[in-house]
Amino acid sequence: MVDIRCLCLDVDGVLTDGRVYVDEDGRPLRAFHIHDGLAIHWFQRLVGAVVIVTGKASQGVAARARELDVHHLIQGSTDKLADLQQLLSRLDLRLEQVAAIGDDLLDLPVLKRCGFPIAVANAVDEVKAAARLVTQRSGGHGAVREAVEYLLREAGRWQEVTDHYAGSSSSGT
Repeated sequence: MVDIRCLCLDVDGVLTDGRVYVDEDGRPLRAFHIHDGLAIHWFQRLVGAVVIVTGKASQGVAARARELDVHHLIQGSTDKLADLQQLLSRLDLRLEQVAAIGDDLLDLPVLKRCGFPIAVANAVDEVKAAARLVTQRSGGHGAVREAVEYLLREAGRWQEVTDHYAGSSSSGT
């Protein structure tokens, strides 16, 4: 496996199940899976940066990113690849060091250029074809957790996570 130092996530269909609820005041609402949040925490702690890149702009997504301590959020992107490359240059990272998780056609440019492309189970066929890993879980149902666990296992770091919760680790969260 390549040397992964960054995880790039789409929102709708990856961190959520792709459905957008609209409240009585016209505000969009999304549901996020708690297992994904824990996985994002551990990826940041053990591996590196997490970047969320989405074509939409949402205060709810910004709030979730803050809650997860994700410092790299790109909203309203019309060119995810260009926006990601610009951020990576500031972080002194290369596309080859990025694992990206996507579900739809807008994610293909990033998936085709990153070091480790991942598709969620409910991704469109073109995204699945571009992926090196297709999760068993669908977006919004723990797919990010599944992918991060895979990456941490491949990097030999998953045991650190399980040891932490078994009480074998002296570090805190």
